[in-house]
Amino acid sequence: MDDAVVARLTGIVGAQNLLSGDAVPEDYARDEALTCEPRKAAAVAKPASAREVSALLAIAAEHCLPVTARGSGSGLSGAARPREDGLLISFERMNSVLEVDVANQVAVVQPGVTLAELDQKTAAAGLAYTVYPGELSASVGGNVGTNAGGMRAVKYGVTRNNVLGLEAVLPTGEIIRTGGKTSKISSGYDLTQLIIGSEGTLAVVTEVTVKLYPRLKHSSTLLAPFGDLDQVMAAVPEIIASGLTPNILEYIDNLTMAAITHTEKLSLGISDELRDATQAYLVVGLENRDGDRLEGDLLRAAELLSNLGASDVFVLDGGSARKLVEAREKAFWTAKAAGADDVIDVVVPRSEMPGFLARARKLAAAAEAGAVGCGHAGDGNVHLAIFCKDPEKRNKLLRDIFFAGIAMGGAISGEHGIGQAKKNHFLALEDPAKVALLRRIKQAFDPKGILNPDVLLGAS
Repeated sequence: MDDAVVARLTGIVGAQNLLSGDAVPEDYARDEALTCEPRKAAAVAKPASAREVSALLAIAAEHCLPVTARGSGSGLSGAARPREDGLLISFERMNSVLEVDVANQVAVVQPGVTLAELDQKTAAAGLAYTVYPGELSASVGGNVGTNAGGMRAVKYGVTRNNVLGLEAVLPTGEIIRTGGKTSKISSGYDLTQLIIGSEGTLAVVTEVTVKLYPRLKHSSTLLAPFGDLDQVMAAVPEIIASGLTPNILEYIDNLTMAAITHTEKLSLGISDELRDATQAYLVVGLENRDGDRLEGDLLRAAELLSNLGASDVFVLDGGSARKLVEAREKAFWTAKAAGADDVIDVVVPRSEMPGFLARARKLAAAAEAGAVGCGHAGDGNVHLAIFCKDPEKRNKLLRDIFFAGIAMGGAISGEHGIGQAKKNHFLALEDPAKVALLRRIKQAFDPKGILNPDVLLGAS
């Protein structure tokens, strides 16, 4: 990057907030994607306001500098990996909860706010932001970029169901506002929803208005081991149709359960005999404002699970339940520590989950590889850790697994995004007419192609 350009960028954010060359730390070179090699940007800017972001993008557009926005760097698809000749905009200084509006049950936050920080602020008002993608150090801006989901999506939805409005900066430097504190708008195209999940390719988000819910005081967790994975999947629609409204509905296969309980030193009171006979577990979380009503729901859920073929039903105490949920949320780290070569998150209709899992395991076996995992049974989002050291074999295996998911009415990613890690698979398997439309949308927002050019549609 030219020294004169660096000087102009420095003039916007200040010398202490502009890093370039050898001063750029390694941490800014990557996110948590397992298959994207680190790549340091020519410069890292740390703006403090939307106006500073606007000025940075105006310079980037003038000089056709590739720009990547970064929150906490906890993404799993390589969307936060910058270009070596580009500018990385880090939102670590834009990390304030600007407002918790109790009357409208919304919060207005900057993109660098972490989920842990937002949870602390909303708890004080008896409210909660209900998107928990498994990593509380993740930023709200990053969640918007990937349309993050998590275990509670079965009840509360994913990010796009919980964001009402945005402030964003276009690649030209123009600042726009979309949506707001209202719960519905029917006035033109929905730019809020278009930007959510666009992985930083259309605009740079500088403020987010999120929906809040009352924080329910009473919760409990059931753990149901099943001797057959098909029984687990058959139980899911029955539980949802029962009216119990679980806030967590997860399946965990036996290998993944063994790994996370060992890693977290978690004892669930399951006998060795029952553990050996179990193929998969269903985790059911329930919550209520009233403790007595929750007890009634637990009894109904336990009876239903037993009738649906569960070998047993365990009501976990508060500590064990919390540890199990936290361990499930850390499944990625467990898989990484176990040597997984990739982690994917295909989504299919709930009814197709048994067939998809069987197909994925058959494909993995044929490739002399492994595919184990867990997932959001309530919304069909399957998380698989892939163990396959040979890059060519792994690439073919992933292509085959993704194709299987799409053929069953699903998509390559349910919540991690496409990023750089899955871009080639996405472009090869997606409907060409849809890809062409996406390219026209990208061109309309970003005619010079400076925003995250290697992500989703571009060529690295």
